Amino acid sequence: MKKNYKLCVEYDGTDFFGWQRQKDAQTVQGVLESALSRILNQQIQIHGSGRTDAGVHALAQVASFTADTHILPRALQKNLNSLIKVPVVIRDCHVVSLDFHAQYSAVSKTYQYVIYNHPTPCAVFRQYQWHIRQMLDIEAMNLCCEKLIGTHDFKSFENTGSPRKSTVREVFFCRVQKQPFNRIVFEICASGFLKYMVRNITGTLVLAGQHRISPQDFVRILQAKDRTAAGPTAPPHGLFLNCVNYA
Repeated sequence: MKKNYKLCVEYDGTDFFGWQRQKDAQTVQGVLESALSRILNQQIQIHGSGRTDAGVHALAQVASFTADTHILPRALQKNLNSLIKVPVVIRDCHVVSLDFHAQYSAVSKTYQYVIYNHPTPCAVFRQYQWHIRQMLDIEAMNLCCEKLIGTHDFKSFENTGSPRKSTVREVFFCRVQKQPFNRIVFEICASGFLKYMVRNITGTLVLAGQHRISPQDFVRILQAKDRTAAGPTAPPHGLFLNCVNYA
């Protein structure tokens, strides 16, 4: 009997070449498809809610796939976690309606970017945060975040090389928060994201936090629809796919 399974996947992206399957590189999709095909004794193709780049992590990526099987979701989850020997964990597994699709059914996603803001680097967790030595002005960064809320053309924050029909996206919330242990977290929820969009916004927000650009400059960058107007691309290791939301 054909069933549609929905997986919630957590992974450390440090040693992966991103989510999307590649012929000669280790990817999260490739690892999952290989394990599922082995367990279910049939060729399995999974669909993620979206692609994460090399080095980017996920706390709750969502994937779906169909299979002709009677295996229960709990048993499938247990078997997957036992078989996979790389830092990928199945947090949840459910049978869903056949019309559910991890990518096309999603209504929004939330990403978090973690910055370690201190003159001295840290030894622990350095592969999960971007070290910025100069103290950042959180208020200035949040003034820029306010300009992103709503529907805008985010072409200034898109890297080339990703097929898309439009560069317009709706941002539902966007903020920068200071957390214990010298950490600053940028969080953004939107209807969708362009290639490197969160990392490019983060790099530009850091310029605002360093008083190298003003909130008015930030607005001009957004309106320019020109990637060269924006700041640098933040490194991938500080970025996490935090959750995917469905109606």
